[in-house]
Amino acid sequence: MQEPVVTEIAPDIYRVSVFVPEINLQFNHFVVDDEEPLLFHTGLRDMFPLVMGGVARVMDPSRIRWISFSHTESDECGALAEWLQAAPNATPVCSQVGSLVNRDFVSAVREARGMADGETLETGKYRFRFLRTAQLPHGWDAGLLFEETESTLLCSDLFHQNGDCEPITEADVVERARNSLREYEAGILADYVPYSPRTDRAMQRLAELNPRTLAIMHGSSYVGDGERALRELNGVLREIFGEP
Repeated sequence: MQEPVVTEIAPDIYRVSVFVPEINLQFNHFVVDDEEPLLFHTGLRDMFPLVMGGVARVMDPSRIRWISFSHTESDECGALAEWLQAAPNATPVCSQVGSLVNRDFVSAVREARGMADGETLETGKYRFRFLRTAQLPHGWDAGLLFEETESTLLCSDLFHQNGDCEPITEADVVERARNSLREYEAGILADYVPYSPRTDRAMQRLAELNPRTLAIMHGSSYVGDGERALRELNGVLREIFGEP
């Protein structure tokens, strides 16, 4: 694992990126510097010292008040227990489904706040709307956060790009995502997204948010026409995973 690269991708939202050459993949974690700071993605447990070191370049990690993630998976919340020790006033934030069915994982140290679809979380200057996205990108418990003030979508595994990518780009990330998903289809990581009519509805709903910035977990974050990018990605997901 390489040392983290820290980049402000939107006002007060910092991308803490760790590249793992052995698997040609970046793991990106997002910290929001506000009155009640929020961390989105804890990272893998083994990556915790690196991610905490990256966060420390932005703020004292013990200040973090909210720790959120899309779904229960090692890179999303594998270091949750470690973060809750480092930030004693922090509360986990996930979907209502996640807080119920994954209780042993998300509430083992401290009770999680399970958010309903459309519910908002205010951190001070910023307001995050929770969007339930079951099975998108993965898992019954999946959901995303949309920061309404600056129009930033914290979009987890959507737009997955392999490689050591630049922190932020205005160039096309959809074709990169297509190529990366095609690569995965050839190996044990195939069947990345279960595409169905529900997937289409969820992607259309995300596009209607018209985000300015896409905070992407694997690969470059994107600034530009987020609505168009999401609609184009929906077409890619349908092409790769929806065809019989």
